[in-house]
Amino acid sequence: MATTLSFTANGNGLNVSPPNWWAGMASPTLELMIHGEGVADDTIRLVTKSGLESGVNPGVKIEKVQSLDSNNYLFVTLNTEDARSGEIVLLLEDKDGTKRTLHYTLQSRSEKSSQRQGFTEKDAIYLIAPDRFANGNIENDNVDGYADSVDRENKGGRHGGDIEGIIDHLDYISDMGFTQIWTMPLLENAMDAYSYHGYSTTDYYKIDPRFGSNEDYVSLSNHATEKGVGIIMDMVLNHIGSNHLWMKDKPSADWINNKGTFKGTTHKRESLHDPHAVASDVKGFSDGWFVPTMPDLNQRNPHLANYLIQNAIWWVEYANLSGIRVDTYSYSDKDFLAQWTQALMAEYPNFNIVGEEWSVNPAITAYWQAGSHRHDDYESALPSVMDFPLQTAVVEALTSDESWNSGFISIYETLATDFLYGDSNNLVVFPDNHDMSRIFTQVDHDVRKWNMAMTLFLTTRGIPQVFYGTEILMSNPGTDDHGIIRTDFPGGWAQDNQKNGFNDVGLSEDEKWAKQRVRTLLNFRRNHVSFFEGELKHYAPKDGVYTYFRVPASPSDGLLMTVLSKKEQSVALSEYAEMLSGFKTLTKVSTGEVFSTDDKVSIEAMSAQVFIVR
Repeated sequence: MATTLSFTANGNGLNVSPPNWWAGMASPTLELMIHGEGVADDTIRLVTKSGLESGVNPGVKIEKVQSLDSNNYLFVTLNTEDARSGEIVLLLEDKDGTKRTLHYTLQSRSEKSSQRQGFTEKDAIYLIAPDRFANGNIENDNVDGYADSVDRENKGGRHGGDIEGIIDHLDYISDMGFTQIWTMPLLENAMDAYSYHGYSTTDYYKIDPRFGSNEDYVSLSNHATEKGVGIIMDMVLNHIGSNHLWMKDKPSADWINNKGTFKGTTHKRESLHDPHAVASDVKGFSDGWFVPTMPDLNQRNPHLANYLIQNAIWWVEYANLSGIRVDTYSYSDKDFLAQWTQALMAEYPNFNIVGEEWSVNPAITAYWQAGSHRHDDYESALPSVMDFPLQTAVVEALTSDESWNSGFISIYETLATDFLYGDSNNLVVFPDNHDMSRIFTQVDHDVRKWNMAMTLFLTTRGIPQVFYGTEILMSNPGTDDHGIIRTDFPGGWAQDNQKNGFNDVGLSEDEKWAKQRVRTLLNFRRNHVSFFEGELKHYAPKDGVYTYFRVPASPSDGLLMTVLSKKEQSVALSEYAEMLSGFKTLTKVSTGEVFSTDDKVSIEAMSAQVFIVR
């Protein structure tokens, strides 16, 4: 269980990051970033409450004290190898004799915290835009000191969704069959506008008060755990929001790339791998900013690297996370990413982290996954990546005519490159997400194509992720505006009287059917885990039919067979004798209808059928 921590000011104008730590971590080294007026030239020592030397926690030692370019930051490296839980008291003394005291806590770790299980192929992830899902607490819609206030009529504004709204609908999420929740970032985004999406962090240790509090986030984690649902945190390592304190008072001159002034990224991620690339192209990709309001962090600075590593570990430990999703993964410094993932996985060997590498080239996405075949000696500990190549291939397959080089062949060819990945079953697969058109729109608002896409993503190899509202055919016709793609989930606001996706009020028959289809497939996954832990075997597409199997480790569990067809036809099961040999029956999951492995099966046009083979 996550533990609630009360954040109290140390007084004397000092702020410290991380705000606390834990005894017994795998790495004994902890670097405190102390921020306060004129603190850089202070001397620092451990004291007891009575003021005597040797420290209140004798297992703690100061190893290094360092200041950088700003007069207002001091970096203190502690060795906690022999530390016990309890309070540390640090005395800071200025040259003029002024003294300031900092009280710091090492907490006891939760039992088996280091062995926590991250999300796996057993899971299904529900992606939520918190501001657009449900408003559980109208009192935090607008908060003093935060300029971007609620306006549901503004597609790019805040709409009032919050953590309490997610907690209120955990039963819905669990009943649908989801076992993990990934929310878009919840950390403070004190930006003047467009703050709702969460990707312009202004405080790495504070939940944005318009979403709730740190304690509310812990409450979400605890309530979700009770329902068998894990929490995946969306982290942004590459950039901050331009209203972050660091833009007013940088710890060092090199804290922000390009000397703290805007220079746009090239977005040419291929330059990192291109054997013909010039150095300026590599730098232009990694060091460039997304937009002027998102300053690009220089993770080559070791103190910033430590800050980001410790921040990630802090949230895992504090909020009992089961996973992390890393935004714009490859845009951060390459060596830092290796260091960051290695540090996280050293603390939590069974954890899972998925990186966003938006490339449709499997060679590019696979590069970052641990265990993948690479063109160089780069060592990555990143367990998972988002499978953008498969997402693109599925849409192409369903919106193209069948021929020797179009249609289902795009799926087949993409999956045939799985040899590039360290673990293809640990990829996160998805029909859509918060940054692209919704799948219903991508497949021309055709319910049959939507069903084929959803059935594939929920039964193929990998860990499926579904964007909120995809289950009720939410769409964005005629626009790719993110504010429209992230439309409010109907029923999440008290005034949503006409349509409610949670209880089906006002849903069309197609929307109800789609929701039930997702629920059926997700709960089938939850009740037949062995199929999805098993390997994938597929047949090359033939006559507009694509068929694949999931093969559990134990033959006694049978097989899972999925058939996608673009035209109505009778399929002889003898076509699949290689896979069906030794098995006798197929049971259609949707109807319970039973077939002999010697039969022919009638397949409707533009359909997806799932069978259990016994």
